[in-house]
Amino acid sequence: MLITIPFSEVDEELSHFTIINTQTNEPLTIKTWRKSNERWRYELYLEKAVNLGTEYRVFTNKQISFDVKTGQVVRTETFDDLYFYDLDDLGITYTKDETTFKLWAPTATEVQLILFNGNQQQRYPLTKADKGVWHYTVSGDLEGTAYKYRLLIDRMWREAVDPYTKAVTVNGERGVVVDLSQTNPNQWNEIKKPSYESRNDAIIYEVHVRDFSIDENSGMKHKGKYKALTETGTRGPWGTLTGLDYLVDLGVTHVQLLPVQDFGSVDETKSLDKYNWGYDTIHYNAIEGSYSLNPEDPKQRILELKEVVKSFHKQGIRVILDVVYNHVYIHHRSNFERIVPGYYFRYKLDGSLANGTGVGNDIASERKMVREFIVDSIKFLAEEYQVDGFRFDLMGILDLETMNKVRDKLNEIDPSIIVIGEGWDLATPIQREKKAIIANSDLLPSISHFNDQFRDKLKGSIFDHTKKGFCNGNGELKETFKMLVSGSIKGFYHIEGIFREPYQSVNYVECHDNHTLWDKLELSNGDQKEEVRASMHRLATALTLLSQGIPFLHAGQEFYRTKKGVENSYCSSDEINKLDWKRKALHMDYVDYVKGLIALRKTHDVFRFSTADQVKKNMHILDTPSYCLAYMLKDNSGMFVIAHNSFEGEKELILPSSGYWDVLVEGNKSAVSPLRTFEGAKINVQGISTTVLFHPKSY
Repeated sequence: MLITIPFSEVDEELSHFTIINTQTNEPLTIKTWRKSNERWRYELYLEKAVNLGTEYRVFTNKQISFDVKTGQVVRTETFDDLYFYDLDDLGITYTKDETTFKLWAPTATEVQLILFNGNQQQRYPLTKADKGVWHYTVSGDLEGTAYKYRLLIDRMWREAVDPYTKAVTVNGERGVVVDLSQTNPNQWNEIKKPSYESRNDAIIYEVHVRDFSIDENSGMKHKGKYKALTETGTRGPWGTLTGLDYLVDLGVTHVQLLPVQDFGSVDETKSLDKYNWGYDTIHYNAIEGSYSLNPEDPKQRILELKEVVKSFHKQGIRVILDVVYNHVYIHHRSNFERIVPGYYFRYKLDGSLANGTGVGNDIASERKMVREFIVDSIKFLAEEYQVDGFRFDLMGILDLETMNKVRDKLNEIDPSIIVIGEGWDLATPIQREKKAIIANSDLLPSISHFNDQFRDKLKGSIFDHTKKGFCNGNGELKETFKMLVSGSIKGFYHIEGIFREPYQSVNYVECHDNHTLWDKLELSNGDQKEEVRASMHRLATALTLLSQGIPFLHAGQEFYRTKKGVENSYCSSDEINKLDWKRKALHMDYVDYVKGLIALRKTHDVFRFSTADQVKKNMHILDTPSYCLAYMLKDNSGMFVIAHNSFEGEKELILPSSGYWDVLVEGNKSAVSPLRTFEGAKINVQGISTTVLFHPKSY
């Protein structure tokens, strides 16, 4: 055991060290000590480890003394092994007769529970048990009671909200004891989840709660609120569908909600004064209140989110939550840091906080109690809110073992729950081979990754706005796309793939991050006519929906969503971020086109093969002229040919068979039933468009 005294703490030479347990006055044996000029500190080596959570003091030179503070020891494997607590009862256990409070705080020397009754406070001393867990049981029905913890750590008192709390007061200032059974909507347990067989069946549509309804033309009553997502019968300009009815009509299978874990950047009492996407989580098991009709009521936001899930399930749509376990809002204010200082975050060798996330801190998911918290939190959200998937923000910050344990836990609950994430390789101090990144996707066999190669090769670089992708003029990328349309699987084409299975690839061309596709095209192709850019936009969406893997659409992509050139709109105004329902009404031809593509994908299994073996057996790349990419898909009913032409002029495509062909997609039209039928062995594919043909075996 090592105790250090930095030179900066002293003004003279030190010697004759003694260490005393201040609670028992017992001395500790110092095996040896030395002055380290290389590290600028005194190093005291003890014969055996100190008991964390006990106060000690170092005496030296007779008149000098120092409090012993817990330091880097909390980031050692020994600490993890000694204090790992794997029971699932942290937080509160509520009954009408009593409530038990449990908090993991091994370095605290004293912990108090504070219960609030209006302006009155009651304090109770918690008892420390094994593994650094403190506990106290209060008799009586505490339902609706607010609470916090007060901890003495390194002779300093600090207050914190229970990190396991499942309900909070307005702006998350206190945890709240709630009977969660009272937050269930009518028929909560009667509505069954929509049927779902394979991950490749998913068609994901990304929605921000506030964006979805805040527009004056949304036709929704509860603008900017959870409640708006449950409204039916809503109409926009010229009687066009909006809201939930629109999502059902569009045909998507999953709606992904941007973060609804309680976040810190919006004042819930003035919810419309400020905007944020919500990637600044404060409480991981509690729900954001700025989208609630009454953020003062801790239970209402819970009920309202459950009503969203229920309403979507009733209409045949599954729900994915966007979750943010890679960092906290403000490190020094976080409850993690107040309860076990130094434990929950990664540090560089120089002692400064790691910052691979770019927002000031990285969660240390590889530590046992951090991993346990993440898995417990996901389990709670999956079971309590009956959601159908999780999208992990900056998943590459997290480690492989944590993500695989998340997947294993969800398999116990419901194997159909989907897990997707951003597997970017960020500069955080864990070994690359342990990161949950795309390069390690073989070690994450049941987790899907946002495919940034698909995105960048399709529309061009998100960093260099002048660089173009396949959809907007760079025909040289056709060869790479022959691999990407396969679900980016390995062993399909001579350009080596990325993933072992097609469902591991989440194919997308835009999301909440970076420029929308429309805005990117204005930057990279601003010299071309608007109708040409519109054709490029449709081509990119068709490629996304008709490739193997999991297609992902950004809300409004299907009507050329624009954020007026703002690239990072995380805190921009509603005017920038809102879903523009008038724009939707003006571009119903594009909406209908996307609707037809979705229906086509859902109708025919060949667009969503489940395994790499199926892709390799039934998908074949065709010879094509420049700027044109085409492939054939086979099943027992016949063969499909999908051709994507990124050239402004027509391209002649020689078909793999002569005879009768049904045209299902052509120009700006798409349908499950044939648009027309022709006989022949070749076709002219229109400029900047997608064509889909079907040759039935019966012909």
